[in-house]
Amino acid sequence: MSVQISRIEKEDQDIILEIASRFWGDDTMVVHNDVYHLAEVDGLKAVVDNRIIGLLHYQIRGGECEILTLASLCEGQGIGSALIEAVTIIAKENQCHLLCLITTNDNLHALGFYQRRGFHLAALYPNQVNRARKLKPTIPELGENNIPIRDEIRLEKQLSTTANENVPGEKSIST
Repeated sequence: MSVQISRIEKEDQDIILEIASRFWGDDTMVVHNDVYHLAEVDGLKAVVDNRIIGLLHYQIRGGECEILTLASLCEGQGIGSALIEAVTIIAKENQCHLLCLITTNDNLHALGFYQRRGFHLAALYPNQVNRARKLKPTIPELGENNIPIRDEIRLEKQLSTTANENVPGEKSIST
C-alpha cells in the first residue's frame, strides 16, 4: 500500500468533515478550553488510491507544534505513523523544539501509540473534560472500555533544533 501524505485542501473539507464526525461527532475539537474548527486549522491527509484514509490537524505556536487530531481509517497499516512523521518534518521546518498533543484518560490505544513513537507523558489535567463539555456538550461521558472520560493528558516529544536534520524514513510532503 503506497500512502501519499499532503496538506488538506479546501476541496477535501467534505470528506474531512465526514471522517471527523465519525471519530469525534463533528468537526469541532476542544483542547485546553480552546475551541478549534478543523476547517480553520492546518491539516494533513493520508491518501491511498485517491481516497483519504487518514488525517491529522495541528497548530504551530511558540516553538511548539501541537497535534489536534489524528485519525486513521485503516489501523495497523502505518497511516498514523506516516502522518506523525510528516508533521514532525513540518514542525522542524518551523523551528519547533517540541511536538505535543492532548488525549483523554480513556484513550489507552492512543497513549500506547504515541509512547511507542517517542512521546512522553508530560502533564495531567484532572477533570478538564468536564470543563470541555460546557463548550462541546456532545463529548460522551464514557469512552473506550467503558472508562469515564474525565481528564486530559499531555504528551510531548522533544525535537532536534536543527530543522534540516534528516530523520530515517522521513520525506518532505507536497504542499
